[in-house]
Amino acid sequence: MDTRKVQVTGGSTFTVSIPKGWATDNGIEAGTEISFHPEGESMLLTPRQGDETIEGRLDITDLHGRDLTRAVVTMYVSGFDVIRLETNPVSAEQRRSVRDATQGLVGLEVVEETGDHIILQDLLDSGQLSVHSAVTRMRLIATTMLADAVTALVENDDSLAADVIERDDDVDRLWFMVSRVFRSTLRNPGAAAEIGLSREASFDYHSSARQLERIADHSAKIAQIALDLDEIPEDVGSSLSTLHENAVAVVEQAMDAFLEDDSGRATRLANQAREDVEAIDEQTRTVDDRIRSLDDAHQAQFLGLVVDSLSRTADYGGNIAETALQKAAPRP
Repeated sequence: MDTRKVQVTGGSTFTVSIPKGWATDNGIEAGTEISFHPEGESMLLTPRQGDETIEGRLDITDLHGRDLTRAVVTMYVSGFDVIRLETNPVSAEQRRSVRDATQGLVGLEVVEETGDHIILQDLLDSGQLSVHSAVTRMRLIATTMLADAVTALVENDDSLAADVIERDDDVDRLWFMVSRVFRSTLRNPGAAAEIGLSREASFDYHSSARQLERIADHSAKIAQIALDLDEIPEDVGSSLSTLHENAVAVVEQAMDAFLEDDSGRATRLANQAREDVEAIDEQTRTVDDRIRSLDDAHQAQFLGLVVDSLSRTADYGGNIAETALQKAAPRP
């Protein structure tokens, strides 16, 4: 760590020198503009980059199907504004995989295609992104998915179950966007200013969004089980519905705590959500015992997975409550 003393020049201007080694490593010389980013009592400085576009290249010769789709998603989340995918020739199957990837990512579009490359570009202005809106939207979709998945299971509604599985893509799109924004705030302090959140707040939103994305995944899992099973015993269905209501109540209360500006109220809500998780653990064991007594071993196995998903949902709500407590705590 280097230290410098603040000097006063001209009677009113505060100045401080920067370490020569850092300046040299970052190409800073006389006349270079430096950006300052205040964050509470701290201030970050970076070589001014303006609206520089971040480009990335990837050889996709050996990438196909899901591997290619994952590679595109990874580069998007990593923060590349322009992604150039190269191979000779680009196969029709690879083009389909790339299009599938772009459909699941907010703002990413194919802007150029030739026989040996595909160029993707993020066309969404980062200043227009609202992490808060994305996370609140994820909350609504994920909790609605969970409710519909349990309903589909209890009422043997295959159409509703299939609809739940499709909605998982909507949550994933928002999750990837939140992840991209979060990583950009780590890499570039100016990005945090553009979206109107501190880097610490971005981390909190990212952590909560991750829990919501997992809830959506478990909702889709329950929906798939609903497709695989026929009618289930009425008393088991009733127990699962009650367990779902209690689990989702934890998530809702934890999210209320996370989004609450009043630190005292946020702390009370979060602590209550954490306590409710413990009560659900006991309820889970009771439902599990009933399911193990079923004569149909196949049905019992799958319903056991449903109980596990609902229990995990409550745990994810507890994780959000922990984030809410940290967010509401006094700053050092």
